[in-house]
Amino acid sequence: MAHVLADGVDFHVQRLPAAAGADAADRPVVVFLHGLVVDNLSSFYCPLAVPVARSGHEVVLYDLRGHGRTGRPTSGYDSATAVRDLVALLGALGLAHRSVHLVGNSYGGTLAVHAALARPDLVAGLTLLEPPLSGAWVENMVDTLSAAALSLEDSAVPAQLRALRLRKAAALTSIADELLNRTTLIDDVAAGRVFAPADYARLRCPVLAVCGEHSELVPGVMELAEHATGPCCVEILPGLGHDVLKESSGALRKSVLAHLDEVAALRTGALVR
Repeated sequence: MAHVLADGVDFHVQRLPAAAGADAADRPVVVFLHGLVVDNLSSFYCPLAVPVARSGHEVVLYDLRGHGRTGRPTSGYDSATAVRDLVALLGALGLAHRSVHLVGNSYGGTLAVHAALARPDLVAGLTLLEPPLSGAWVENMVDTLSAAALSLEDSAVPAQLRALRLRKAAALTSIADELLNRTTLIDDVAAGRVFAPADYARLRCPVLAVCGEHSELVPGVMELAEHATGPCCVEILPGLGHDVLKESSGALRKSVLAHLDEVAALRTGALVR
């Protein structure tokens, strides 16, 4: 574990080297982007990050601004700042010259699309796990976050959890309270720009989007697939909802590793040509 200063924020970062003997220099660095508020880099570690590193890819995981063990400034939770944070962090890690493959879960998938649109020169591929892409999701999420903020304000729950020695739950609850009640996160999410078909038409890199069969996010993913210019594959996992990362690790791991290999092969071919 390490802390890296980038864009004025102290980021909590975990780097995993590619498996010994792998020629990772010709492959994009795989960067994982987690979801909102109660999520952090640890949700990726065992299900995907370790297998990806063992398959021959360099891996970077980090807690997003305000989340987990990363610093928690009062502002800067909009997508443009998230992209700036990503670029600054890669530079601080000495990876500014490398292309990246972004793996985003939930809101991390939304940020991954924003990054690919803003920096097509940097992003070689996308893997999107249950990405919320529609305006309806933004409205629902803002309502949910606002309700959670009210319930947490001046709440005794964190102290009660600590008294019960439930330290992890207490820490997550305290972080959620700080994010929702002491930063601009809710306002920044509410003001976020909604994607349009013209945005998807600018996506040139290969995309794998994975959703659960019962997820309300499927229509947005299908719209992305319809309009994306580059190769775009959608996988719908039966019996699941928004819990793809937690409940489908075996099938998901197989799909993600295959997609990463395809992107690396395409990129190597492009470099050779």
